[in-house]
Amino acid sequence: MKNEIIWDIAHLGHVELLTPKLDASTRFFTDVMGMSITEAKDGSVYLRAYDDYEHHSLKLTQYKHAGMGHFAWRAKSEEALKRRVEAIEKSGYGIGWSGDNIGHGPAYLFHSPDGHKTEIYFETVKYKSGPNDSSALKNTVSKFPGKGINVRRLDHLNLFSNDVRAFRDFHLQNLGGLLTESIVDNLTDMNPKAVWFAVNSKSYDLAVTIDYLGLKGRFHHVTYACNSREEVLIAADICLENGIKIETGPHKHAIQQTFFLYVYEPGGNRIEVANTTARLILDPDYKTIYWTVDERKKGQAWGLPTIESFHTQGTPMPEDMEYQ
Repeated sequence: MKNEIIWDIAHLGHVELLTPKLDASTRFFTDVMGMSITEAKDGSVYLRAYDDYEHHSLKLTQYKHAGMGHFAWRAKSEEALKRRVEAIEKSGYGIGWSGDNIGHGPAYLFHSPDGHKTEIYFETVKYKSGPNDSSALKNTVSKFPGKGINVRRLDHLNLFSNDVRAFRDFHLQNLGGLLTESIVDNLTDMNPKAVWFAVNSKSYDLAVTIDYLGLKGRFHHVTYACNSREEVLIAADICLENGIKIETGPHKHAIQQTFFLYVYEPGGNRIEVANTTARLILDPDYKTIYWTVDERKKGQAWGLPTIESFHTQGTPMPEDMEYQ
């Protein structure tokens, strides 16, 4: 009998990006992406999109090279947090509790099987708009900025891994959620090359893909959502006019059907601007969709080839990695 799916995680909470160009990266996220700063302290800047309900969804930290400092899950309740911490501690990947946090309460720190630093928390600081940014709509956290790309919310995170199977098994066994789609080598051996995890009715909050360079613990991209596919097209023009490097898109993914644009912020991290369309996972006995490597060689939904750098370009790059 199949074990019941664990639904203890509410959503992806925030992502910390490391950047060697903090000022330029901050200008990108405020002026180009249209996000706002909620706090700046100790070499870090905390930002949010206009409908992110928490204190921040992005933390930028000055560092000698690009990469990810950590990412965070918000649990559904204190009880859910306790259950997940107990499971993580038994897995051997736990680090311990941190109580000195900006924007949220106590968090339990742990590593993914690939070494990505992760935290999970429940208590949080919810953003309160003021007279200058309150929306006319009471059900929107703050007003539409009318600036740059006008991203609405944090959507998902993509990580590189040199052992996708280990990451998949750890996540499903200890954090829960649903494996919505996966790329496998073939339908006989079913060795995973990429996986997409849903922790709510969205089709995914986290994707993990094979690192073709065989490295561990690297960041692939973080994604912010805007309101329509047309706005993704406009985002491409905005990036073009502001000298932002466009890697690929706008186009439509075959997997998850997201309408996408990939760019690089000035610090060197890959950023996706996306419209996820209306696709939700509502089926209570949903079955994972499997794609083979050969099927994926056909390209994206409308035939655009997957750019080669998508398999190898992550942060940090090998020349920046610190070997012990």
